[in-house]
Amino acid sequence: MSAEKESLTYRAAGVDIDAGNAVVERIKPLVARTFRKEVMAGLGGFGALFELAGRYQEPVLVSGTDGVGTKLKLAQTLGRHDTIGIDLVGMCVNDVLVQGAEPLFFLDYFATGKLDVDTTVAVVGGIAKGCELAGCALIGGETAEMPDMYPPGEYDLAGFCVGAVEKAALIDGATIAAGDAILGIASSGPHSNGYSLIRRIVERAGKPFDLDLGGTTLADALMAPTTIYVKPVLQLMRQVPVKGMAHITGGGLKENIIRVVPDRLGIALDSASWTLPPVFDWLMREGNVPREEMWRTFNCGIGYTVIVAREQASATLAALQALGLAARQIGEIVPARGTERVHIA
Repeated sequence: MSAEKESLTYRAAGVDIDAGNAVVERIKPLVARTFRKEVMAGLGGFGALFELAGRYQEPVLVSGTDGVGTKLKLAQTLGRHDTIGIDLVGMCVNDVLVQGAEPLFFLDYFATGKLDVDTTVAVVGGIAKGCELAGCALIGGETAEMPDMYPPGEYDLAGFCVGAVEKAALIDGATIAAGDAILGIASSGPHSNGYSLIRRIVERAGKPFDLDLGGTTLADALMAPTTIYVKPVLQLMRQVPVKGMAHITGGGLKENIIRVVPDRLGIALDSASWTLPPVFDWLMREGNVPREEMWRTFNCGIGYTVIVAREQASATLAALQALGLAARQIGEIVPARGTERVHIA
C-alpha cells in the first residue's frame, strides 16, 4: 500500500495569497492619489472604468506600452526600488505625449518569483508617483507571483498607458518643413535606455558607484528617474504651434527624431549646441564608446525634442524655460540628401 500523499497548498507551491493581499492594502492610498474625476471605480474590479463623455468632440485614443529594460537589474543590484516605477510611467506617457495626447490612465504589470511586500510596495509607490507627475490615473494592474520563473530578489515590470487628443489637434509631423527648428529638452540622465551597455561598462570599471560625477555619484546619476514631460509640454502646446515631437528612447538621437519627419526631409543636429552631461562623458570615456554609437544608443542629455517653425523658436524656448524645462535649439529640418536623412555635426 502506497504512503499517503502530503496535502499541498498554493502557499506550499510558492504563492502567498496573503502577501498579495497585504500589497493591495498598502498600495490603495498611493493609487487613490492618482485618481481623476473620470475614474468610475476603485481597485478590486475585474476591469477598470474610465469615463470620456463630455471631454472631447472627436477623441482619438493614443496608447503605448513599455518596460524599463535592464535598468531593473541595476535597481536590484543597488537595492533601489522606489523610483524605477517613475521610469516605467515615463517611458509610456512620454511616448503618448508625442502625438499631442494627454495621458488618461495607466496599468502596470509586476512579476516576481517570490513576493516581497516591502519591495513590491516601493515599486508600485514609484509607479503611483509617476502617474501623479503625469496627471494620469493608475486604475489597474497585475501582481504575479510565479515560483521558479525568476531568481530570488528579481522582478519584471511592464506598463500600459492610454491617452486622448482631439482629432483636429493630433500632432503627426505632416506640416514639418525645411528650415524648422529642432529644440532639445534636457534629460535627467540615461532615462531607461542603453542599460545593457551601461552595466557592461560599470562592471568592467569595477562598479565605482560612489564615483563623483559633477556633484552626484555614479549610482545616483544612473538611477535618476526618467523625466516626465507631460504637464509642461501640454501647456506648451496651448501657447505655441508645435509641428512635431519625439521622445528620445532606444535608438537615441539618431533614430528617434527622424521618425516624426516626413520622408522627403532630414535632420541636421549640431552636437556643439549642448554640453554632454558628466554621466554620458564618463560612459563614453570609460567604455571607449565610439561617438556614432553614443548617438544611436543614448539620449546624450536630450530626453525630448520639439519641432517648431524657425520664427517660433525663440518664443518656444522662452516658454519652455518658464515651464521649468531646460531647452535649447539643437538643429534644424533640412531637405533629404539621398538615403542618409540624419546628420550630426
